Amino acid sequence: MPERTALIYCYDGSFDGMLCCVFESYERKELPMDILPEGIPLPLLLPVKNVETDIGKAKRVLVSIPKKMGYDTLDFIRNAFLTCHPQKELLILQFLRLGYRYGYSVLNRLTDEPVHALFAAVGHLEREAHRYKQFIRFSEANGALTAQVEPKNIVLPLIASHFCERFLNEQFLIYDKTHGMVLLHQNRRFTICDVEDLELPRPGEEEMKFRALWRLFYDTIEIKERHNPRCRMNHMPKRYWNCMTEFARGTQGSNGKGPALPAPPSRTPLTAGPDI
Repeated sequence: MPERTALIYCYDGSFDGMLCCVFESYERKELPMDILPEGIPLPLLLPVKNVETDIGKAKRVLVSIPKKMGYDTLDFIRNAFLTCHPQKELLILQFLRLGYRYGYSVLNRLTDEPVHALFAAVGHLEREAHRYKQFIRFSEANGALTAQVEPKNIVLPLIASHFCERFLNEQFLIYDKTHGMVLLHQNRRFTICDVEDLELPRPGEEEMKFRALWRLFYDTIEIKERHNPRCRMNHMPKRYWNCMTEFARGTQGSNGKGPALPAPPSRTPLTAGPDI
């Protein structure tokens, strides 16, 4: 691997743009100090090179990855790009340099820092995506289901197929507020696109009643004698609670309690409940 070159690459933030940075590094025989997307504050002490996105160059790099390293490596690189690691682009460049040198065995070189760091980042991405599959709660608005999440990583591409298969005949929307992205599903097809700002519709009276019913069900099935907040937070980390109806106690109405519901009868057996 060549020595670091005293400059910074700046690209448009797209996957194709990142692949163009890989092409630029090989073409110029240089290894930048960092690779930063547009909009990120740039360092003042190092020169900055703007790398333009060229679909032709990006395709050449994209085709070369499975040829040299296998399709598993290509899938790994795609997921690595979705992580929240602050230096993911530079790590991907270093990883691919190792891949072009060692071929298919690059995924097994966990003692190399770029490989180890990317495996840790992808593992964090996959765990977060798995939790959002469990914890996302939808609300009904204008005949469609809506949900809002605030993930650390870009999880929408990983959870899209799960919800599209589960709600095959439904229209739904999942808004990623952190990254300004939205997953739209309609007529059994989905798309993921960028949005600058999106304000979801306020829940109506019928929706508020269903939320209150869900919270009532959640509270009713609890075994009070086994109440264990620490165990609950281990299985349902607190940062996910803002998208979970059963924990949204302060946004249900002017009194924070939602519509009044009758208290559940004592020791009534529950034979069925909402699908979780």
